[in-house]
Amino acid sequence: MSATSIQKADIDNKLEREKNNLLNLNEALNKSNTNTTNMLTILQSFENRLRKLENTVEPVYNETEMLRRRQENIEKTMVTLDNVLGYYHVGKEVEEFIKEGPHNCGLEKYLSIMDRLVQAHNYFNKHNPTSLELTDVIRVYDDGKEALVIEFRTLLGRHCRPVPPVMVLDMISTDEELQGSDDIQLEHLPEKILTELSLISTWLFNNTKNTEYMKDYTRSRSSMLIKSLQGLKDHMKTSTGNSSISLFSMANSPAAGGKGKTSKDTPARKSVRKMAHSFKRRAVITLMQSPFDPGNKRQGSHAELPKEENLDVEVDIYITELSALLKLIQSEAQLMSGIIADKHHRSVFDNIIQEGLDSVIKNGELLAVNAKKSIAKHDFINVLSVFPVLKHLRSIKPEFDLTLEGCATPTRAKLTSLLSTLGSTAAKALEEFALSIKTDPEKASMPKDGTVHELTNRTIIFLEPLQDYADTAGAMLLLHGEQAAPSEAVDPKKSKMRLADYITKTLSALGLNLTIKAETYSDPTLRPVFMLNNYHYILKSLKRSGLLDLIHTWNKDVGQFYEDRINEQKKLYSESWSRVMHYITEVHEPISQQRIQAMENSKLKDKEKQNIKDKFSGFNKELEDILKIQKGYAIPDPELREQMKKDNKDFIIPAFRMFLDKFKRLNFTKNPEKYIKYSVQDVAEVVDKLFDMSA
Repeated sequence: MSATSIQKADIDNKLEREKNNLLNLNEALNKSNTNTTNMLTILQSFENRLRKLENTVEPVYNETEMLRRRQENIEKTMVTLDNVLGYYHVGKEVEEFIKEGPHNCGLEKYLSIMDRLVQAHNYFNKHNPTSLELTDVIRVYDDGKEALVIEFRTLLGRHCRPVPPVMVLDMISTDEELQGSDDIQLEHLPEKILTELSLISTWLFNNTKNTEYMKDYTRSRSSMLIKSLQGLKDHMKTSTGNSSISLFSMANSPAAGGKGKTSKDTPARKSVRKMAHSFKRRAVITLMQSPFDPGNKRQGSHAELPKEENLDVEVDIYITELSALLKLIQSEAQLMSGIIADKHHRSVFDNIIQEGLDSVIKNGELLAVNAKKSIAKHDFINVLSVFPVLKHLRSIKPEFDLTLEGCATPTRAKLTSLLSTLGSTAAKALEEFALSIKTDPEKASMPKDGTVHELTNRTIIFLEPLQDYADTAGAMLLLHGEQAAPSEAVDPKKSKMRLADYITKTLSALGLNLTIKAETYSDPTLRPVFMLNNYHYILKSLKRSGLLDLIHTWNKDVGQFYEDRINEQKKLYSESWSRVMHYITEVHEPISQQRIQAMENSKLKDKEKQNIKDKFSGFNKELEDILKIQKGYAIPDPELREQMKKDNKDFIIPAFRMFLDKFKRLNFTKNPEKYIKYSVQDVAEVVDKLFDMSA
């Protein structure tokens, strides 16, 4: 069979198969159409049945829903009717409980009864304002409100106590010395009482316009604040042994009501108490290191500075009082947050702190007044106590400002005013002190021994402590002085520079005044001794205290200036030995060694003998005169005194040794002991007796 026949047979087979497939597909399509028709018939029948069911059930549902609503309305009506009926009898029902008061029947139950009265009052006021029942409800309701106010007042009076002084000191100490630890929380009232006060105040605030309870709260807490502050002051005075009359008397303040521990239990408060004593401590150290040692007593100088221990105690107390006030008013703000509504916080807080704040401000103003009196008397040492107060107040004022935020403007301005008053007083003290240095007229008080002048000593005592308060003192000079700044935001660097400038000018005025005073000495030799003592004492004090480093930030030449003046005065003093040196140094016609040998081997002429005798006699006389005069001079600093003696020896001894070696071998007198009174060792001993009044 050919290939064409085979291919044709294959195609015929495929065609036959496709015809069979098409026939099967038509049969399946017919069956599907039949099934679809049957399903549509069933669904249509089901839809008809559902419609009939809905038409049957819907009326039943609507009737049932209507019955349910009627039932709810009946129940609500019954409840409302019961409530309304209760309003007509609530006055009589709760009157006995109202008479008992919240303390007897329980506060929560009492407040629920008051809520019933509020509801009855609102109902009658709206629906039947002329009913007799409303009158009864108002009467009982008013009695209940009054009872709540009385209970609020009673709880405050029964449980409020001043904060014990030791607890206040603990709180201050913790805040300043243990920074970063949790603050000590003051428990003004027990937790249960706080809860009850909060419930009463919240109910009164929400249901009445009565503000009497806030007035009671203000009076109570203000009194406790005052008593806490006064108790702290009394405790500190007792613990420091200060029984004198207080500088800051508070005649109108109530006595402290809290029980504090004895002074043995007073906690350490180094950072606070150190503030008050810093200046006096530095002044005492300066006096201990003063140029007046036992071997060099002053003559014609001022008496020693008086001690002002009581003022120290008062300043210490006041600095602590400032910190205590801050902590106490902060605790008051925290306490009232759960009792007084936020709406009234600032006004109530403002009223609570007024009396305590005014008391502390008044004490600060008294400090300023006393400082001004000291300035008028030129008692500048006591004015130094203003600076630790100023420094402390400046450091805590930002925290005060934050705490007083939202208070009335006059309240917030009080501390600013006090700071300005103290600052201007401190600046005035600095200016007046500098002026007093320039114009000090006390020439009659000049020390007869040429030692350090009292003016110099007072100046150093005044200036040295300023280093501890460089920022504060400099800021006060900038804010209140000739270079006044527009605001309190003073750069610390500028403050220190301003203080360094002030100290430099003050020392310059001191040096000029001392120079003028030195001219009053009739003894020209005593003048350089006097200036040397003063310059040396100033420079040594500046170095010891660290003031020189501060001054060098403004003028780097000050240290060298004093070094130069000291060397200059030493040279001027050395001129006092010129009369002695005149006899033992051969300036015009020196005698050679050969001539000495020749004179030694031959007989001296009478003129030559007399010349040698005159040299020895003149030397002896001048040396004795110098000893007589200069042993009355004083150089109080041991190092300087020994250095001056050494310089004198180095200046005189070599020349005298050479002079003695030359002429003691010559036979210029039959009584050599009459003229050769001093050996080299004797001259050294004479020099050692200088500047020593006991010699």
